[in-house]
Amino acid sequence: METVAKPWPALWALVLGFFMILVDSTIVSVANPRIMEGLNTDINSVIWVTSAYLLAYAVPLLVTGRLGDKYGPKNLYLVGLTVFTLASLWCGLSGDIGTLILARVVQGLGAAMMTPQTMAVITRIFPPDKRGAAMGLWGATAGVAMLVGPILGGVLVDGFGWEWIFFVNVPVGIIAFAMAWRLVPKLQTHDHTFDMLGVLLSSVGLLLLVFGIQEGATYNWGTIKGPLSVWSLIIAGIVFLIAFVCWQAINKGESLVPLHLFKVRNFSLANIAITSMGFSVTAMSLPLFFYYQLVRGMSPTQSALMMVPMALLSGILAPFVGKLIDTVNPRYVAFAGFILMSISLAWTASLMTPNTPIWLFLLPSGLLGIASSGIWAPLSTTATRNLGPREAGAGAGVYNTTRQIGSVLGSAAIAALISARLAVEMPAGAGGGMGGESGPLPESLQAGFSAAMSQSILLPAAAVLLGAAVVIFFAKPREVSAIYAEFDHSPEKSGSVDQPH
Repeated sequence: METVAKPWPALWALVLGFFMILVDSTIVSVANPRIMEGLNTDINSVIWVTSAYLLAYAVPLLVTGRLGDKYGPKNLYLVGLTVFTLASLWCGLSGDIGTLILARVVQGLGAAMMTPQTMAVITRIFPPDKRGAAMGLWGATAGVAMLVGPILGGVLVDGFGWEWIFFVNVPVGIIAFAMAWRLVPKLQTHDHTFDMLGVLLSSVGLLLLVFGIQEGATYNWGTIKGPLSVWSLIIAGIVFLIAFVCWQAINKGESLVPLHLFKVRNFSLANIAITSMGFSVTAMSLPLFFYYQLVRGMSPTQSALMMVPMALLSGILAPFVGKLIDTVNPRYVAFAGFILMSISLAWTASLMTPNTPIWLFLLPSGLLGIASSGIWAPLSTTATRNLGPREAGAGAGVYNTTRQIGSVLGSAAIAALISARLAVEMPAGAGGGMGGESGPLPESLQAGFSAAMSQSILLPAAAVLLGAAVVIFFAKPREVSAIYAEFDHSPEKSGSVDQPH
């Protein structure tokens, strides 16, 4: 274990950059109507501004975790931070939707280089019995960033224009670079080979699956061109992903995903749970902000302020939860968090009518903050508690990949569901009101639009129940240690290059 004398300054330096890249996962949601207006585009195109970022963020994570092991987490973090900051400047300067989407892809690649390094550094510089508090800070950062993103976005959009949700990253990125350069220690590197076939299979599979789901409604779930159909893309994506898993199982070299990690029950369950969390956090914001702005006539800032109870309670409680799970079984905390999150989203959906008193939405918003604080730290601590130094990058890469895959699928699925429900609830030909406008809809359309958004937000409410269903089966912490001890010393353990030093 490569513990260092002063690990907390290093963690705070990494947290700043981590906060920035997670903010950019949700900050666009509140700016979507203004981007549609400013770039004269439609709802499906503007959703790709988020989906392209999430997809480019998710796909390379398996590789960038290993790159951090090979070249040093500090070095890869700094390279990724540089790419992310420059791409943010490019996003703000974009003059059309195509350029903005391309810039977001590059921004996502930079984020993918950075994220696994944060968890890997925590795993390597904090001893296992101290990681709960460190992961509490990491969890608080993740939770608050994904909730604060819309608030910050609303203030910037109203005050300066949508471009500033990207320009703001430039000075923050420079400060984060200076802090990481000075405070993050250089850690021992470990040589790795890279599974390029695995990269290809996973990348193509994810791209086909996400494109098929998100664009399904555009093509009425039918033919795109010639023999190419939406369903053929989705099926092909699933086939590629199955082929990827099979290849990981038979690959005699160093596989992209060390499947032996999944022999540990808690690691497997934590990955399933964080996928459902990533799905729900990304999916919930889009219908909510469209409702606030297009039905209730709120400005981006006003709609973002509805998230303040959520952000405040999550930020205040998460550090306490981090300390709590060093002494209490994390499964109880995480289970309660997931159940409360589902209740809060269902409660929000029930309120989404044109005439509900707006202050009532603050109540489920606060409950959502309490719920979020009980999810991030327990999951990350449980997933990484006993990873060895050589497994830190790979384990963090897998964990963050599953979270981002959840976010990508959440973005694609909510886009498809919104389109489907609008087609049912809105009068024929009214869908044009969704393109290129940021003001409130005509009163005659508000009831149907509210119903479509309310029905859509039930999807993330249902998705988090999967997380609740799996975390209840977490092993007790002492059982985890025993399992890992047996696992790490087993001569039958696959992938000997991953044995901890």
